[in-house]
Amino acid sequence: MHPKRGSLLSLLFILSFAVIFLYSYHYHSSLHFSHSQNPNPNPNPNPQRFAITIKLLTFDRIDSLRRCLRSLSAADYGGDRVNLHVFVDHFRAIDPANGSALLDRKLEESRRILDLVDGFSWPHGEKLVHYRTANVGLQAQWLEAWWPKSDDDFAFVVEDDLELSPLYYKFLKELILKYYYDRSNYSPLIYGASLQRPRFVAGKHGNKLWLDSETHLFLYQMVGTWGQLLFPRPWKEFRLWYDVHKAKGIKPILQGMVTTGWYKKMGDRIWTPWFIKYIHSRGYYNIYTHFLHERALSISYRDAGVNYGKTAGPDSKLLDKNSIDFDLWELQPLKNLKWYDFCFREVHLGRIVRRYEELESVLHSFKEQKTIILVSLYRTVQRIARNLICHLERVGLQNFILISDDSEFLIDLAQRGYSVIDAKLLISSIGSDKSNGFEHFDMNLMKEIWVKANVVKKILELGYNLWVLDWNIIPISNPLLELPDPSYDFFAAKDVGLMYMKSSPSSLKVWVADFISNVAAVGKSLLGSNSISLEQKNFLYFATKALEDKGDVRLWQLDESSIGVRLGDDALNLSALDSRKMLFWSPGMSLTSVQRELENLDMWLIDGDSSCVAVFCHQ
Repeated sequence: MHPKRGSLLSLLFILSFAVIFLYSYHYHSSLHFSHSQNPNPNPNPNPQRFAITIKLLTFDRIDSLRRCLRSLSAADYGGDRVNLHVFVDHFRAIDPANGSALLDRKLEESRRILDLVDGFSWPHGEKLVHYRTANVGLQAQWLEAWWPKSDDDFAFVVEDDLELSPLYYKFLKELILKYYYDRSNYSPLIYGASLQRPRFVAGKHGNKLWLDSETHLFLYQMVGTWGQLLFPRPWKEFRLWYDVHKAKGIKPILQGMVTTGWYKKMGDRIWTPWFIKYIHSRGYYNIYTHFLHERALSISYRDAGVNYGKTAGPDSKLLDKNSIDFDLWELQPLKNLKWYDFCFREVHLGRIVRRYEELESVLHSFKEQKTIILVSLYRTVQRIARNLICHLERVGLQNFILISDDSEFLIDLAQRGYSVIDAKLLISSIGSDKSNGFEHFDMNLMKEIWVKANVVKKILELGYNLWVLDWNIIPISNPLLELPDPSYDFFAAKDVGLMYMKSSPSSLKVWVADFISNVAAVGKSLLGSNSISLEQKNFLYFATKALEDKGDVRLWQLDESSIGVRLGDDALNLSALDSRKMLFWSPGMSLTSVQRELENLDMWLIDGDSSCVAVFCHQ
């Protein structure tokens, strides 16, 4: 018996609805970034195709090379096929007329190195020797050593003055299985793992980092060249990025990083400043180990060469079976590991507020901060927004939350460790509330007012003071402003786009549901009159007007001159940017003009990758 046409259509309708529902649920869930749910999971993980190749870079240190080869050969590979590729750089050109004896000596050194490598037995896989015809230096040795064959092809890069623990390969393989092939522990933000002992904070000009004794594994943005495992996809991305920047003559300058000093001194003899600049622009991280008593699975003897004028000796102590006093193989879930930026500040990834009840946990991540900064990124472009974020970091502000209805942009910001409020999802989770006076939810500005007013209410109820500022304001110093009279509950500059709210019993009595309805009523009334300027079409203007109408509110009106200086004024120059001031501009000013004016004042802090050109570390 065939089903009736009507029944079949009903069944198809139900199935279609279910598919749409599941897709919608999955989509909205994926927008909340976490270590187990991310927008770019490894697309084709297949541990059966796993392959790792050792890329050994050498030049003219035969004794170092012999020691390194012996340690690699003595490691436990568990029967795996592991290829060894040795890259021998050529000696530098010598004019025979001026140094025939030196030329003969260099030729003999090269022969001895090649004889050592040729005679070295490697039973674990293919041994390939690449002997260059001319000297290319350390940068090219690294950059030209590898182009991944697939997403399952890994490289472990070793310089010749390293010594590896017999346990190194087994540990690397466990890391790859855990944090690359295990989808619940995979993150596209991880570009590899370093086996060297972490020693200094590159973003603080070499200050030593500190970790507690219980931390054996963590994530840190800094690349580690003394035994670095590279994941295939980020490395390919970097090489293409490098090609573009190199071709355009862009230098890997990142102010605030000790590596920038290295580059200015050695130039393209080293490659790490390029990779660090790339990592900073993408917000990527590296896995590191931390073992007590200065132990590591890879140690550098810091022999004389490009990085050291004379041999400095081993930087750490080699970890082996006899020195293990902990469970080396206990790899925690990725969500339990701590993440640190170049300044070695702990980074909290994935702080996205989609529902009001999620706001409290995000606020608690600011630890002891009692004043929060709510930054509106509505109606601006990403490059302006990113420049503002750079300025917030420059003055040492970290307790800010970014609010917008651009979900894709917010995901990217959350992956970089910023706290964000996705207004679009927030509205979807609550729905319209006609009792608050927001009947016309088709108006984007009214949606914005409704979300911000309720976010303010929630933050004040949780006991936090609050600054609210729009994207057209740049703080030049911290604190944002000195309040004229701390006894007041509200301070507002409605024509600028700035307001301060104090969490107090009196302010909590003001900012209630009925007041939010009044804000909505003011907004609809003003918008309906068609008599207000573009500067007045914003949440803070409507909220200030509602406070004024209420009458019995302790509100301090801040005039424009007390806030700072306006961008575009003829008399504006660098000397006018007083350390106590802020810089602001009209929302109606073209974004191209804003960028041009900021560049003229040296207030444009992002580069072509839309990332900060400096690392702002504050002790």
